[in-house]
Amino acid sequence: MSSPVSFDRQHIRLGVTPTLWWNDDFPSIDIGVSFEQCVSEMALAGFEGCSVGHKYPTDPAVLRAALTLRGLSVSEPWTSTYFTSADMRATTVQRFRETLEFIKVMGGTDMVVAELGGAVHPLPVAVFANRPLWDDQQWEALCAGLDELGGIANAEGIRMSYHHHMGTGVMTRDETDRLMAGTNPELVHLCLDTGHAVFAGDDPLSLARTYADRVGHVHLKDVRPDVITTVREQGLSFQEAVEAGVFTVPGDGVIDFVPILQTLADSDYRGWLVVEAEQDPAKALPLEYALKARAYLREVLGW
Repeated sequence: MSSPVSFDRQHIRLGVTPTLWWNDDFPSIDIGVSFEQCVSEMALAGFEGCSVGHKYPTDPAVLRAALTLRGLSVSEPWTSTYFTSADMRATTVQRFRETLEFIKVMGGTDMVVAELGGAVHPLPVAVFANRPLWDDQQWEALCAGLDELGGIANAEGIRMSYHHHMGTGVMTRDETDRLMAGTNPELVHLCLDTGHAVFAGDDPLSLARTYADRVGHVHLKDVRPDVITTVREQGLSFQEAVEAGVFTVPGDGVIDFVPILQTLADSDYRGWLVVEAEQDPAKALPLEYALKARAYLREVLGW
């Protein structure tokens, strides 16, 4: 590597998700790691923040104290939306407002959302064959709803980013393009997830180049292409893909992160770079992989 990626260090923060230590969609993927061990190992590995997992304390004061003790802060909370499902708009907005209040109390700046109407990634079905395909009315409801949520967040000084995700109606590049075209760029940003892009069959570098000025949050995960092939050929579910090791941390798979990160740096991206690798902790020791990811980013970023 000739030179590190040229981010403005003062405006970039490195985070990690607890999905290295347990899985929040599939509770069976768990070896009993406690919240305290998880966040302690995050700090030990050299990260500055983390997303929120189901084992975290629900009392913001307790959570803030535990994270502050370890030099961590919340990178983002996840909020599921259901604008494409019947009679779910009001509930979706209310839940979003509740999460918004949480991130404000935690001193955070970002929220990440994804539409789970009809989503199949939590289900024991083939993820590619059964993902939802929405009609025009559902797309209109989704885009209008996201603009509403983005406006609510923006008014509170919080940046909202949309996460394209396997097994949902915004999984592929075409669907991501449609969502970006149908929403207000001042209110709805993109959570660029490198692993989900490749898993879906798309190019994360192309995605980064197209939406560099609109990326509001970044999830860095690598992939194992042989597992992707198996998932497609055998019609595996998302859970089976995760358990088979479809995802890993940056530097342990095949994605070249340097041009992706440099594209973001060139557009003066400011915000979180969050390592995420949904893995079975019984097969991939969490601290080992957290350290591996941080070492790779240190090499790529120069810090």
